Amino acid sequence: MLNLHSTRTDGFSDADIASAESFAFHAAGFLRPALRTAHLHEVHDNLSAAMESRTTIDMAIGAVMAQNRCSRDAAFRVLANASNHRNVKLRDVAASIIASISGEEDVQTHFEE
Repeated sequence: MLNLHSTRTDGFSDADIASAESFAFHAAGFLRPALRTAHLHEVHDNLSAAMESRTTIDMAIGAVMAQNRCSRDAAFRVLANASNHRNVKLRDVAASIIASISGEEDVQTHFEE
């Protein structure tokens, strides 16, 4: 939104108004791609975070499957129940399982972009 103010009534000529409208039109044309780019960066960051969480969760599911000799669905239920009972996010429960197996405190996944 572009606001212009004048100290007097009818303070803008038709040429002033046309110039302001032209400026607003061109400014909007430059802002749209910038906003779209910012939105795409946000989507990218969210997808990357989801992929990292998903990988950690899948690794933990595999560990629970191996330990309990159960199906993937049963292993996921074990993780989900632990998450609900502890009031901790599923990805954090999964990360703690992987950390206890690997001995590393910071479990990270790697993706090439």
